[in-house]
Amino acid sequence: MTCPALPEGFDFTDPDVLQSGIPLPEFAAMRQTSPVWWCAQRPGVAGFGDEGYWAVTRHEDVKYVSTHPELFSSNTNTAVIRFNEHIHRDQIDAQKLIMLNMDPPEHTRIRQIVQRGFTPRAIRSLENTLRDRALKIVEAAVAQAEKGDGTFDFVTDVAVELPLQAIAELIGVPQEDRSKIFDWSNKMVAYDDPEYAITEEIGADSAMELISYAMNLAAARKECPAKDIVSQLVAAEDEGNLGSDEFGFFVILLAVAGNETTRNAISHGMHAFLTHPGQWELYKRERPKTAAEEIVRWATPVVSFQRTATQDLELGGQRITAGERVGIFYSSANHDPEVFENPGTFDITRDPNPHLGFGGGGPHFCLGKSLAVMEIDLIFNALADALPDLRLAGDPRRLRSAWINGIKELRVAATS
Repeated sequence: MTCPALPEGFDFTDPDVLQSGIPLPEFAAMRQTSPVWWCAQRPGVAGFGDEGYWAVTRHEDVKYVSTHPELFSSNTNTAVIRFNEHIHRDQIDAQKLIMLNMDPPEHTRIRQIVQRGFTPRAIRSLENTLRDRALKIVEAAVAQAEKGDGTFDFVTDVAVELPLQAIAELIGVPQEDRSKIFDWSNKMVAYDDPEYAITEEIGADSAMELISYAMNLAAARKECPAKDIVSQLVAAEDEGNLGSDEFGFFVILLAVAGNETTRNAISHGMHAFLTHPGQWELYKRERPKTAAEEIVRWATPVVSFQRTATQDLELGGQRITAGERVGIFYSSANHDPEVFENPGTFDITRDPNPHLGFGGGGPHFCLGKSLAVMEIDLIFNALADALPDLRLAGDPRRLRSAWINGIKELRVAATS
């Protein structure tokens, strides 16, 4: 296949690229001409000592990489495709204790334990509580807007809140502590955005603070069990439960994977509705259950993760050598016309919708998918009820990140 017509030095993990928007035309060119493409990098720019990675952009290939952990390791270089260039290798290796960055069989052991808290029954038990919270969140945003000029920041006043409150409810964190989790998780992933002035030290310190908080919570539950997931996961460590440190790293995963991703899906979903008013009218009228999945496809909050080849192999007509990094680009896969009819159309009735916004299947498929879908469904139902005439009051301000499709601010007007 020929090389796609990309500018010299173009890199899909360049945070300046993603801050400008998802490069869908470039992804389309790659899918057509070079679906597995070597992206050269200056050694060290992504935190790794190599000279680049293989960019995988077709839905079929992203799914293949995701479902073959024996060929593509999450542990060797972690799943994060680009760190700050000043990070030390020992800081990268420390992140291998997070489930996202494990391979079987250790990943299998940890996942089998933590999935106890994500059973259909456990998620359903949260629904009524989260429905009430969703409505209160929207009502509070309206009240805040009415005190000022009638506008509010949808991200901080609405999108942030329900994922945080859901995590707090799920693991028994006091609701008054949810702002701490928000702050810590923000600092762990915002290292590429100069507005936040987050250094590697601040990010590492935030991770340690969150781990310490979670370990203290685990220790308290061991001593005095409660009716929450923490007690289920740590109360009997010698009977196949999590140690306090393992629970601490699990909470880091929840804070980032369960908070950052759902928050950004909700933010992008609101922007999509308000820029596609016909879809907003359809949603308000019919409330289709397919909407949440389309919002996740459209948003694809995690643009990409990476794997590392465990052996020499071939993928998409390219020879990949053992030890080379492989970037799997979910944003591209979710716009693959071989899989999705009119992928550039926001269609909340899309069905089937085999998007990879929750991962490409395999061992790392999102553990909290059903919770995320519920949260998205509940918050947009509350918005449609309480703020049917919501409108944009400014363009979204995007996060500068190498792998997160994030919105920092989205000003909206509460009344027409």
